[in-house]
Amino acid sequence: MKRILAAILALSILFSSSPINAATLYTPIKFEKQAEAPSKDPLSLATPSAILMEASTGTILYEKNSHERLRPASITKIMTMILIFEALENGAITKEDIVTVSDHAAHMGGSQVYLETGEQQTVNDLLKCISIASANDACVAMAEFISGSEEAFVQKMNEKAADLGMQDTTFVNCCGLEADGHLTSAHDIALMSQELINKHPDVFNYCQIWMDTIYHTTRKGTSEFGLTNTNKLLRYYSYTNGLKTGYTSQSKYCISATACKDDLQLIAVVMAEESPKIRNKEAVALLNYGFANCTAYVDPNTDALPDAIVHHGTSETVPVAYKSAFTHMITNGADISSITKDIVMNDNIQAPLKAGDTIGIAVYFLNETQLGTVDIICTEDVDILTVPIAYKSLFLQYLLK
Repeated sequence: MKRILAAILALSILFSSSPINAATLYTPIKFEKQAEAPSKDPLSLATPSAILMEASTGTILYEKNSHERLRPASITKIMTMILIFEALENGAITKEDIVTVSDHAAHMGGSQVYLETGEQQTVNDLLKCISIASANDACVAMAEFISGSEEAFVQKMNEKAADLGMQDTTFVNCCGLEADGHLTSAHDIALMSQELINKHPDVFNYCQIWMDTIYHTTRKGTSEFGLTNTNKLLRYYSYTNGLKTGYTSQSKYCISATACKDDLQLIAVVMAEESPKIRNKEAVALLNYGFANCTAYVDPNTDALPDAIVHHGTSETVPVAYKSAFTHMITNGADISSITKDIVMNDNIQAPLKAGDTIGIAVYFLNETQLGTVDIICTEDVDILTVPIAYKSLFLQYLLK
């Protein structure tokens, strides 16, 4: 009995002061990344504006005047396809839906598949027309089908651009025909290309098609119409899997070229080139540069971590886990086998805790340079050990003896 009374007295002293919450006690450790020396332009491209992005992380591997606002021509259709795929995935439309072509859509001009007023096509075939043949008439038909009018659809395009952080972009139409104020940048094209291929990979089932056929059924009867992909890199650069070309007399030749090699997905954007040959050559130069100099380091963080000790809690320990995997792009040819991971845990974790609270970090280094961190979190709640709970626990222990 004396031991029980002594324990009760100790608990009373322990809880006479306010407990410290782990959130206020723990201060994440910050490491400064070593500055990298500036390097000369390794490619010396002729294009006035270009960018090379690794798709999974958004890491910029190369850029030249990437925020210069330029006319995008049919690269505009990347945003149009984003909204089409969003409508498909949220159930607003299906690929089997029938779209009736308006007079406005049928008279777009520019690159087209010669849809006629009143003609009907499936959403699936119109997607083919947009992604393979860059058809302006198909774009407008889909815009009207989804939003009621091209104007309403363009408003959604600009809203989506803002959501993606495309600060250089203003869309005036959904297909890329020349219009005052219809501008974007290589940087923003890379952002929307990343969104399209990451969030809607079904696009690859369309933009990789080299040749296909649709059928026009009008008052004149049914006729076959061939589609040939405008992206010639599909034939001449083996890693190409997309995405969109563009041309007008004012925008000149543009491309957002996507390519994948050894699970490394790259996006190369080239703007305002003088010829399609130069455009394609410089897109390939960007992609080759990326594949030669970029390596993805991925730590899935599936290794088990020991439970962490908790002070003043109803449990003495709490299970922990990494919040996420860690991915980093190595762009200087460094050996990824030299990457190390340090685990830094808070050594004074106080209850109460909620599942998901950060109680440590994993820090990644390549030699002396910090690459990044991943939070270590607790995976269960731990309540604070209050005086009544402590008394109850002691009483139960006494009864069980």
